[in-house]
Amino acid sequence: MAQMTETADRILTTADGTPLKQALARATRRNKIRAFILVAPLLAFVLVSFIIPIVDMLARSVDNPEVQAAIPETVALLKDWDGTGLPPEPVFAALAKELSDKSKRSEIGRMGARLNYEDSGFRSLLNKSQRRADKLTSGPYKEGMIAIDADWGKTAIWKTIQLTAPSTTFSYYLNALDRTYDENGNIVMQPEWKQIYVHLFIKTIYVSLGVTIACLILSYPIAYLLATLPASKGNLLLILVLLPFWTSLLVRTTSWIVLLQTNGVMNDTLVWLGVVHTDHRIEMIYNMTGTIIAMTHILMPFMVLPLYSVMKTISPNYLRAARSLGANPMIAFVRVYMPQTVPGVGAGSILVFILAIGYYITPALVGGQDGQLISNFIAYHMQKSLNWGLAAALGAILLAGVLALYWLCDRIVGVDNMKLG
Repeated sequence: MAQMTETADRILTTADGTPLKQALARATRRNKIRAFILVAPLLAFVLVSFIIPIVDMLARSVDNPEVQAAIPETVALLKDWDGTGLPPEPVFAALAKELSDKSKRSEIGRMGARLNYEDSGFRSLLNKSQRRADKLTSGPYKEGMIAIDADWGKTAIWKTIQLTAPSTTFSYYLNALDRTYDENGNIVMQPEWKQIYVHLFIKTIYVSLGVTIACLILSYPIAYLLATLPASKGNLLLILVLLPFWTSLLVRTTSWIVLLQTNGVMNDTLVWLGVVHTDHRIEMIYNMTGTIIAMTHILMPFMVLPLYSVMKTISPNYLRAARSLGANPMIAFVRVYMPQTVPGVGAGSILVFILAIGYYITPALVGGQDGQLISNFIAYHMQKSLNWGLAAALGAILLAGVLALYWLCDRIVGVDNMKLG
C-alpha cells in the first residue's frame, strides 16, 4: 500500500514536473500569506486602538513608582523598620538629604501627589519640608525634621510612606472597592464618607439594566412592524430608525435638555393638558430620570437592528400554521414567534447593556449630580484629579464585569446563537 501511494505521488505532477502534493502545499502557504497581508491593517488597528490601551490601563492600575523614584535611600532603610515608634535616625537623615536635593524637585512633586491620595495633607508637608530641608546640614536629623513640621513625629506618616513604597500596589483596586490599608497593613473599609465607588458600580448596573429593558420593550414592536410591513413602507420606517445615526450624539443629547427642562416642551405640554400644575412641574433633567430617558432614546437603534435582522428571517407561515391548529393570535405570537426572536433579543440586549455600562457623554450632560455613572468618575480622575491609577483600576473592574457578563450570556444563551445582522 505504501509503495502504491509513493508511486501515485511520483505520477501526479504539475505541468512543470513538480509533485502535486508539494505544489498544493506551496499554494496553500501562498494563500495564507496573502490572507494575512490583507487582514494585517485590521490587526494593526485593533492592536493600536484596543489591545495596547487595555494593557497600558492594566499596567497603570498597579504601577506605583513615585515614592521609590523620589526617595530610594529612605525607602531602602524603611524596609528594616518594624513600624513601632518612629524610624531610627538614619531614616530621617536619608529623607533630609533626598528632600534637599534640588535635582529631585519633580520626583518629590510626583511623590507628593501620590501620597496625597492616601492623606490629603501630604503634598503640603513635602513642599514645606523640601523648602527647609537644605538648612539641615548636620544632625540630629530627627529633631530637625520634626522642628520643620510636627507631622514627621507621627508614626502614621511614616507607615503611609512604607506602605506606598513598593513599585507595584493593589491600593488603587482597594480604593475602587471602597477599601484601604490601615496603619498595620490590614485591609479595612474606607470611612463612610469615602464609600462611593461600590454604590456607583451598583447604580451603573441597575441603570444599564433599566435602559436595556426599556429599549427592548420599545424596540420589539418597532422591529416587528419593520419586518412585517411591505418593502416600500418598511424601508421608509427603517430610514427613520437609522436617522439618529446621522445626527451628532452631542446634538441629540442637548436636545433632551430642551425637551425635559422645567420650562421645556414636555412640562409645558403636561401643564397645557392639565396633568400637572404650573407651580409643580416635574423635574426630568439633571437627575437619573433624564439620564435614563436620553440613554434609552440614543441606544434604541442598537436594539432595533438586531431584532429586525432576526425577525426578517422568520416566515409568516409559522403563525398561520399555529392559527390553523387552533391557537389564538396571542398564543401563536408568544409560543411560536417570540422564541424564534431570542437570538436577536440576546444580541441586542448585550450590545445595549455593554454600551450603557460605559456611557459617559449623556450622563455628564443631562444627569446632574444624581445621574452620574462610574464612567463619569473615571473621566474625572483622568482629567481633573489626575489619579490615573485609580481611574485605571475602575476601568479594569468595569472591563472585568463586562467580560463576566459576556461569559454568562455565552453559558446561558450561547454567543453562537446571537445574531447582529
